[in-house]
Amino acid sequence: MRIAAQSAGAEKGDPELVAEALSHRFGSGPWLFEALDFVLRTNEVYALTGPSGSGKSTLLGILAGWGRPAAGAVRRRNIESVSWVFQNPHGVAGRTAVDHVALPLLARGALHPEARRRARAGLERVGLAHVADAPFRDLSGGEAQRLMLARGLASKPDLLLVDEPTAQLDARTSVSVNEAIASVATEGTIVVVATHDAQTRDACTAVIDLGRTR
Repeated sequence: MRIAAQSAGAEKGDPELVAEALSHRFGSGPWLFEALDFVLRTNEVYALTGPSGSGKSTLLGILAGWGRPAAGAVRRRNIESVSWVFQNPHGVAGRTAVDHVALPLLARGALHPEARRRARAGLERVGLAHVADAPFRDLSGGEAQRLMLARGLASKPDLLLVDEPTAQLDARTSVSVNEAIASVATEGTIVVVATHDAQTRDACTAVIDLGRTR
């Protein structure tokens, strides 16, 4: 199976992930997906779609290198750092939004003023400039999920994995998260979003449909 769209080509040194005849099942059980062939490159947001039980979260783990496929191979080129945004956002209740995004920058050695400046820029990118100084406990569900996207991108990972970002949100709140997803195609990062939501799929720039492999 080929993905629905691909970027024109990766420059030398850019992160790239190649799947070759990728297949997986647990033990001798039925195959979750079979014979996946695709190339993931930067400046794209890939939607990973398929029905429940089709292996979306499992495939995310394999792409990250946290699990091994039952068959086939994943080749990672220039991928050294991976960030994962889970479907249930977690934060420190009394810490502000800007604190949450600044933390990974501080951990990588940024000075405090620079980390906060970059954190505010990241929040603005996902439409959260107005809550930068609000504590996590005061954020809505959609705001909290967008905050996790901003935090995941803050350290400029080579690969950003997002698992069902709108699964716990109502349709109206999901719109703001999908708008944020559409904005995160960023230079130097491959973004993969596992979703069952058609609107989230449409917010991405390319699609890997596991439902077509069964």
